[in-house]
Amino acid sequence: MKRCVAISAVLILSLTVLALPGRAQQDKSKRLSPPANAQCKFADGNTIKVAYSSPRMKGRKIYGGLVPWGEVWRVGANEATTFVTTKDVTFGGKDVPAGSYTLDAIPNPTKWTLIISKKTGIWGIPYPGAQFDLLRTDDVQLAPLKTPLEEFTISFQPAGKVCTMNLDWATTRASVKIAEK
Repeated sequence: MKRCVAISAVLILSLTVLALPGRAQQDKSKRLSPPANAQCKFADGNTIKVAYSSPRMKGRKIYGGLVPWGEVWRVGANEATTFVTTKDVTFGGKDVPAGSYTLDAIPNPTKWTLIISKKTGIWGIPYPGAQFDLLRTDDVQLAPLKTPLEEFTISFQPAGKVCTMNLDWATTRASVKIAEK
């Protein structure tokens, strides 16, 4: 009887320990790549909102390492990065109707491609496929950051009817202009 109780206790303890990582994944604030948001408000009150998870460098090589060159990257971690605009805009010179989308990228050492996908409400990987792309733009400016940035960050620089979206991480800034139509 004691042996049966001991085995049951070990089994319950083991299951509890195994369940803890899954519980931490459910609590977004405790994730290794916590949730983050960025917003740009145009002069007329219309907005662009981005929700993403912000991974950290932790001494790793980011571009050409953790994020391979020439492959689709979910722009962040965990769930797919969402891109929501309340007004029709041009994104890197291409039309995007008001609505909700996901944002991906294909980084390369000298050129990035940003992808706006119509597929929403998904985990960040695997990439759902080009058949769901609304657009791809290579009109992305790359610039080195003065100092390495530990956490991946998306930010906006508003200027009237244009918001420049910056994706900063490690030693790279990738920027794209988003303009109201």
